[in-house]
Amino acid sequence: MTTNKTDPKSWREATRLVRGGVQRSPFEETSEAIFMTSGFVYPSAEEAELAFKGDKKRYIYSRYANPTLTMFEQRMALFEGAAHAVSTSSGMSAVFASLASQLKAGDRVVASRALFGSCLFIIADILPRFGIETELVDGTDLAAWEKALAKPAKAVFLETPSNPCLEIIDIAHVSELAHAAGARVVVDNVFATPVLQKPLPMGADIVVYSATKHIDGQGRTLGGVVLTNDQAFLDDCLTPWMRHTGPALSPFNAWVLLKGLETLPLRVRQQTDNAGKIAKFLAGHRNIRKAIYPGLPDHPQHNLALNQMDGGSTLIAFEIDGGKSAEFKFLNALSIIDISNNLGDSKSLITHPSTTTHQRLSVEEKATLGITDGLVRLSVGLEDPDDITEDLDRALAAAD
Repeated sequence: MTTNKTDPKSWREATRLVRGGVQRSPFEETSEAIFMTSGFVYPSAEEAELAFKGDKKRYIYSRYANPTLTMFEQRMALFEGAAHAVSTSSGMSAVFASLASQLKAGDRVVASRALFGSCLFIIADILPRFGIETELVDGTDLAAWEKALAKPAKAVFLETPSNPCLEIIDIAHVSELAHAAGARVVVDNVFATPVLQKPLPMGADIVVYSATKHIDGQGRTLGGVVLTNDQAFLDDCLTPWMRHTGPALSPFNAWVLLKGLETLPLRVRQQTDNAGKIAKFLAGHRNIRKAIYPGLPDHPQHNLALNQMDGGSTLIAFEIDGGKSAEFKFLNALSIIDISNNLGDSKSLITHPSTTTHQRLSVEEKATLGITDGLVRLSVGLEDPDDITEDLDRALAAAD
């Protein structure tokens, strides 16, 4: 195949992530420019009028659009295979905008129960305050989805793999059920990244990311992005919401994320390879009660993961005996792996979901999700995996 230099859509993955969306200024810089400006000037009052009427396409205000944000959005859209991308100030602003922009009182939302704590708060606490009905289901139970979507719904929200226990949800099947119920499907794809999973071709309507995670990948900045092929959702819902509520991404943060995209596949594939090796080590360790990793054959949805993902993820969850006391001894004995609730970083990070990201859940809710006092979530970085396994082994011995 001959690459068409003039059509970015014909470029291969790595080229899109280095070259996609570039808009050079008259200075012809090599690295993308950071347009640190809140507003833009007009050569005449007539042009300002045309711009605000929408009759002349140009930059008006950085809350609406900004050249650096545009470059990040176009590059993300090219990589995801989406027609449109809209950047946001954080991953949670992307999640909230993707839902709230299209919902009103009386609408109904069905979501998987296994969600990141803040996502669960939006579904279970915030949306009902505005008269929106919400229902949570076991995301791995297709019969539960069928029952919940037997009556009309406006939106479906799910994470796969889920946070923190890495459940895998059948995106294609759920999307088919959702569309029959009249719902748009929103997939939080942060654990898989666009490197390992592309939800849109499987039937999803909207994909959201916390760009803070793998897209930056080095713990430097916050950001989010919403991607879709749905023109009506973009024009009638998301764009007005973004313009008038203001969760805009900073141009500087957009520039940092642009730089992160250049190396995203290299980092994620290496991290996934490292995670696979470390998961096998943990699965065979005498002090590990359970290791959860989609790439392991004993994962409950292993075959589904093989079908819809190109790798087992960069995340591992595992459980040790002894509950919270033993878990804290283990965490405090680590010397290389950092205790942090972030993920997708080039440094390996570990957290105790029961007391951090999911601490607000009741004991019963945690039990339903499989979040015990002995469970930890490990985000595998770019260190030598042998160093990480040795660090884990030492810490596990200290907690024994």
